[in-house]
Amino acid sequence: MTHRATRLQKGARLALLSTALLVCGAQSLHAEEITGAGSSFAAPLYQAWSAASSESTGVRVNYQTIGSGAGQNMVLAGTVDFGASDAPMAPDKLQAGHLMQFPTSIGGIVVIVNVPGVPDGALQLTGPVLAGLYDGSISAWNDPRIAALNPGLTLPDLSVAPMHRADGSGTTFVFTDYLGRVSPAWRSSIGRGTSVDWPAGSGTRGNDGIASYVANTEGSIGYVEYAYAERNHLPMVQLQNKAGEFVTASAESFAKAADAAQWDDKTLTAALSDSSGAGAWPIVTTTYVLVPEHSAGTAHGQAVRTFFRWGLTNGEAASRKLDYVPIPARVRGMALGALDKLTHKEAPNE
Repeated sequence: MTHRATRLQKGARLALLSTALLVCGAQSLHAEEITGAGSSFAAPLYQAWSAASSESTGVRVNYQTIGSGAGQNMVLAGTVDFGASDAPMAPDKLQAGHLMQFPTSIGGIVVIVNVPGVPDGALQLTGPVLAGLYDGSISAWNDPRIAALNPGLTLPDLSVAPMHRADGSGTTFVFTDYLGRVSPAWRSSIGRGTSVDWPAGSGTRGNDGIASYVANTEGSIGYVEYAYAERNHLPMVQLQNKAGEFVTASAESFAKAADAAQWDDKTLTAALSDSSGAGAWPIVTTTYVLVPEHSAGTAHGQAVRTFFRWGLTNGEAASRKLDYVPIPARVRGMALGALDKLTHKEAPNE
């Protein structure tokens, strides 16, 4: 082999090596991992958005399902890049924490049961009866108040085992808010919150914890985000809505509740539960993201902006596949506008 040929081969190898290093370097510079934590309600959605968007955005999301309350605390403490909560943070707390809040999607909270002999979707409950199952005043599945709503079902003489969230949970906030709307007794004695003093039943962590418990415990009842019930093939109940209709949980019934909602343009929040819309599912919520305003100048802050801009503009298919309802176009536009303003925020004076 000639010296000229050898030099050409070495040159070619060096060129290939340089190209490979440039590609790897570009990928390394482009890729950014961000961390988020909070709502288990929103976890399936953000995981789906991350999987669908990472190739085009170069952003990877490490999301911790720890409950809305813990998610709020972690973003306030600055230990994650974004928090996720189904209970909106109060404006004064947002201001004190230098946080921006915006909605990302809408979904339903469903009631799941494990009652032997009762087919999936056949059991009908009203809001006051559901409250009675959770405050302990209805303790058996063949109670006359349940039987009166379900004359065609044979209900077992079986104790009711209500399961609730043990962690600070936005799902709990939405569920207890609904119970307070339909039951004056619940509203006055227990109230609403991400965590309440439950008068009956047992607690476990996360939507997945409740889904697992109900799947394996006869006589149990729980409340979870719709995707968890669907994914685990758990029997769901029909609930009576404000219009007096017994409604089956579905993306369509969630959308009807969303269509009837009144949005606050300043806070980008809306109360969706116990909607008066015909065909509306009665326990519906918006899930929110919390982002530090002063993160705009950081790589992670820009990656958060990129990820949620992708989700709000391109994530509708993934949302619908999981039976979430996209937020209304008008509200989505305001959320995108808020993300744009994030790039112009400056860090607060410490």
